Parts: sequence; C-alpha cells; structure tokens
Amino acid sequence: MTLSIIIVSYNVREFLEQALLSIQRAAQDLSHEIWVVDNNSLDGSADFVERHFPDVKLIRNAENVGFARANNQAIVLAQGSFICLINPDTVVQEKTFTTLLTFFDKQPLAGAIGCKILNPDGTLQLACRRSFPTPWVAFTKIVGLAALFPKSRFFGRYNLTFLDPEHVTEVEAISGSFMVLRRETIAKVGMLDEAFFMYGEDLDWCYRIKAGGWKIHYVPETQIIHFKGESSKRSPMEQRRLFYEAMRLFVKKHFQKGRAWIPSWALIIAIRLRALLAIITAALKAAAWPTFDLLLLTLVMAASIHIRFAPRFPWQAFILVHLIYSVVWLVSLYTQGVYQRWRFSVAKSAFAIIIGLIVNSAITFFFKDIGFSRLVVFIAGALNLILLPGWRLVLKLIAQFSGRTLENGLGRLVLKRSALLVGDYESCQKILGRLRSRLETTIEIRGIVLPAAKSSESRLENVPVYTGLQRIRELILHEKVDEVIFATDHLPYEQMLEVISNSPHPAVKFRLVPSSMDVMIGKASVEYIDDLPVMEIDYKLHYLTYRMVKRSGDLFLATLLWTVAWPVWLWLVAVRRVPRQKITYCGVQGKPLTLHAFMPPQQDDKKWWRLLPALAAIWRGEMTFVGQRLATTAAARPISGMLKPGLTSLEHLYNDQALSSDDRERYQLYYLKNYSPFLDAEILFKSALRALKH
Repeated sequence: MTLSIIIVSYNVREFLEQALLSIQRAAQDLSHEIWVVDNNSLDGSADFVERHFPDVKLIRNAENVGFARANNQAIVLAQGSFICLINPDTVVQEKTFTTLLTFFDKQPLAGAIGCKILNPDGTLQLACRRSFPTPWVAFTKIVGLAALFPKSRFFGRYNLTFLDPEHVTEVEAISGSFMVLRRETIAKVGMLDEAFFMYGEDLDWCYRIKAGGWKIHYVPETQIIHFKGESSKRSPMEQRRLFYEAMRLFVKKHFQKGRAWIPSWALIIAIRLRALLAIITAALKAAAWPTFDLLLLTLVMAASIHIRFAPRFPWQAFILVHLIYSVVWLVSLYTQGVYQRWRFSVAKSAFAIIIGLIVNSAITFFFKDIGFSRLVVFIAGALNLILLPGWRLVLKLIAQFSGRTLENGLGRLVLKRSALLVGDYESCQKILGRLRSRLETTIEIRGIVLPAAKSSESRLENVPVYTGLQRIRELILHEKVDEVIFATDHLPYEQMLEVISNSPHPAVKFRLVPSSMDVMIGKASVEYIDDLPVMEIDYKLHYLTYRMVKRSGDLFLATLLWTVAWPVWLWLVAVRRVPRQKITYCGVQGKPLTLHAFMPPQQDDKKWWRLLPALAAIWRGEMTFVGQRLATTAAARPISGMLKPGLTSLEHLYNDQALSSDDRERYQLYYLKNYSPFLDAEILFKSALRALKH
C-alpha cells in the first residue's frame, strides 16, 4: 500500500462528498486506501459515506473526540507507506498526490510535505506554510504586527508572508488541513498529541518532526482548495476558545523557559487576554440586534403603560410586566430565526411579534397575578408590530433602494430578492428547481443568462433565457435585479469579474453556487440560501467605501506631488524643452487612455519625471497610483475593467515583464481582495526604492 488518506469529519456532509470524489480521482493510479473517521456528526455523514462510498473505510465515534485522537485512530490501522491527513472541506487536484510522492522520492530527508492551499476565491491560505509560534513570532501575530507588515522578515514570520508563494520552500510547519508524511517519520516522532483537541496539533507535530531531524517542505507545484472552518463554524465561540487554548498549550509545552526577549509567561497572559477580547467582541456582536430590539420593546412598554395609566406610572408593575412580556417577544423572534438566518426579514419579525402578542394576551387571561392590563398588551403589540419590522424595512430600503424605482410595491422588495442566474443550461435548471421547491424562498429568478445558447432555449420553466454575458448589465437595470448568481464553475475569472466591474449599482450582490467546486470565487465561508451552498464574491474594491478611500488617496497624493513637481515641469518645458510623445494605453474598461509623456534622452528613459503628465489623468479619475500596469493592449490586462491603470502595480514589484497571464491574474485578485491604503503605501514605497536602484 503506497498511500493512506485520512479524513476526520464532523457535520460537513455536503463538503465531504466533494472531497471524496476529488480524492478518488486524484488517487486512482496509486495503491491507496481512504479512511473517514466520523466524530459523531449529526448530519448523517457516516451513513452517507457507508451508503455512497462502500470502498471507504469508516470509523464511527460515539462522541466528538477531537482532531488529533480521531486521526490517530486511523493512523494505527492504516497500511500505507505514506500517510495523508486531509480535511473534509477540501478539493484536491488530479495530480496532487503523485506530485508530492514524487517529491518525497527526490528528498529522502523530507518527513512531511504540504502543498499550496487556496481559499475559495483563489487567494493563498496563509496557514499552509508557517513558522513555529516562538514568543516573538506569536507576539507579532497576536498584537497585529504581522498583519501590518506582512512583507517584513522581522514581523511576517508567522505565515512567512515575505516569501514567494510560488517557490518550493523548506519551512518549519505546514497546515494540518492537508499534509503528507512518511510512515517512518511517524514511527520515530510519535503520533499526534491528543492533548490538543482542535488546532495546534499540527504545529506540535511539525515541531517534533523538525526536532527529530526531518525536513518539512512547502511544495506549490500542486494545490488544493480549502473551505476553512466549515466543521467549526456552527460554534464560533467554542472555536475561538479552542484556538487560543491550543496556542497557550503549545507555548507552555515547547517554550516554557522562554525564548528571545519575551518570556513565555508574558505570552501566555497575552494569549489569554486576546482570547478574552475575541470572545467578548463576538458576544457583543451577537447581542447587538437583540439588545436593540430590547431597547425598542422597553420604550414601547413604557409608552403603552403611560397611555393607559397617565398621569400615574406604576414603576413596580412596569418592571415585572416588561421583563415577562419582552422575554416572550424576544424568544418568539429567536425561534423564528430572526437573530440567525433571517436577521432582517420583515415578514419573519412581524410574524414573531404576532405570535408573541398571542402568548402575552393568553398570559393576561390565565395568569391574573401578572396579567396587569390587556389594553397595555394590545397597545404594545400594535406598536411593536410597527417598530420592530419597521426598522428592518428601513435598513433594507437604504441598502437596496440605491436610486432605483420599486417595482410591484414595497412587498416585493421586502419579501423577495430579484436575481439573475448565470451559467450553463443544466446547472441553472437544477438550481432553479431547488429554489422553487422551497416554500419560504426569498429569491425570485428574473432571468437566466447563458454564455452560449441555442435558439430554442428562449425560456426555462417560464423564466426568460438570454444569451451573452454582456446582457447582464442591461438586465440589472431593466429587471431591477438585486443579485447575480453564477451557477457554474466553467466561467473564467476574467468574465465573472468583468460582470462585477460593469455593475450599474453598488447594491447588487454577486454570488456563486458551486457545481463541481473545482474553482471558487468568494468568501472563505459558505452561506446558505434556501439550502443552497453559495459563495459570496467579496472583493474590497467592489465596495463604494473602499473605492472612495482609494480615490481620496489618489487626489491627495497627486495634489501633494504637483505642489512639489510643478517647478520641474516648468524647467522641463521652458528650459530643457524636452519633447513630449502621445502614447495611447488601455484605460478603464478597455477605453483608450492618452498620455503626453516626456521623451528624455535614451540613457534617461527611466527618469521619474517622464510620466509627470499622468498626474492630470489621476485627477480626472482615468488613472490611479496603484492599479494595473500601463499596457498598450487589452490582452496584457487579464482583468480589464476591475482596476484602473496605475503608475505602479503589485505585478510591477514581481518583475511584471516575466509574469504569465495567470500570474498577473493572481496578483490582481490578491490586490482586489486585500486592498487597503497601507498596501498602496507599501507598493508605492517599494516601487520608489526599485526605481532608485535602477
């Protein structure tokens, strides 16, 4: 047996199926076995595996024994010369296992290997290559220095963000979400430490592997997609507690004597404080909307009692009835899912208030001691029915109105979200059927857009079918669309992002329903719309706020530079009489951008003042300081339309002339997702240093 693949599963059945299918394809040419250890999932994962994957070896646990112990159960029984630990919320490439096993053959001292792990939007998952959290490394992570200075070797060691993610690298640690080890290595260093319930066990294992004289490699020649956190997102508070407890346990186990100039006890205190802060922040966030509703319920109850008993106000009675009646209404809102899935649902909140009114009215009839006043209950119920659904309606109107006229009244806007389905015919048909099978669906499909269609495909289940992605912009305007749902993974990045960049309204949301789940664009967590797993496309520069921040920075910096550079301009024009050349570049959304650049002598062709005329283009909004590289043809710009041409770019820092189209696309996707003024400042600073060196 060459390879034993071990999956620990907990309540992720829909992801587990895709993981097993991709693993079977990737390992079909190898002598292998697949183990699934189910940690007492409540979603029927174990039965599903037993029914649909009879060749998979299944271990059923009667309780959730944790990640380390569950893996150890399978490792003891596994027969392979190599052991692969892989999370159930992953998808692997067909060549993943063969690539890594070939690497093992070439590196006899390699004890463990990890590959490139991608988020669902195609960005690098930083945890796939790490350093050990020594006191200093952990301190920079905890206080945020690693995030502020990701390219610094001094501060960015935790996730090695200063290294090129495309290069094979010997590292200290890799992610437990996917790692391949020699059985010989495990025999010498021992199995996973079961003191770690979840998180940290992979770091501890890597630490012992390195201490045992083996090497650990990050090999980006193959990659997987990891939907990080799916097993634990159902209990985020517990997830945070386990994460910080694992970090504390690792520090206590390996760095008890302290290293560098931060003692371990100080780091443990910092970890506990950070964990406490994270829990408090999460609790406050979760309690925000119920607290606001409670405030309204309090005001309404006080107003109702005042109307009934003015000018007298029975304070003691108010406290008792307010406590009882408000709790009933809050519980009713909670049971209707208003504080989970349907947070801004006007219909759900209104229904919950009516249910609460019925219960509170029954209290006044059957419990005379706390019944107080039926009139107060009815007045409060009527006011609550206006205010609690009302503020949700106001928020939805603010978020969705966006200058568009409302069609078919407010009811459609509140209770339904109009959407377009974009993808191949079969995928759209399947998703449309599932949406319509739900009685409580909040999505109404107004049209289906196919990249290519036959003339006979004019309607699908009475929904109009349109041909060509270029139609989406006009359909958004004409059909008052709130969402665009990409229903297939066959659309390339460029086409999807082109649709997003051409959106006529910032309130329109873009989502992706995975079909084969080979390519994902969106957040690293899955949201469910009527039982459909969807990925929300979330690039910072798609939002108006971030675009305004970037535009303000451009205007400020352009003005600042002009106040310094205008004498240079006059000197070039009046004294040196440097000629200017009209150059046409590819501008925003493919439109031509003409610059009158100075033409210095051949030996000075890289002078910083050559593109001084670009400041005027930045003022006009045709350019930006950091964007896509200036190119004379649209073919050189793989995400045309999403970014303006810039004086510099992220690609420029990585030798843009040598980058392939796919490489450029990755850098631009990273910039779109991670934009911040600090990232712009770093790119400008490094570009300036590079220019000075030349």
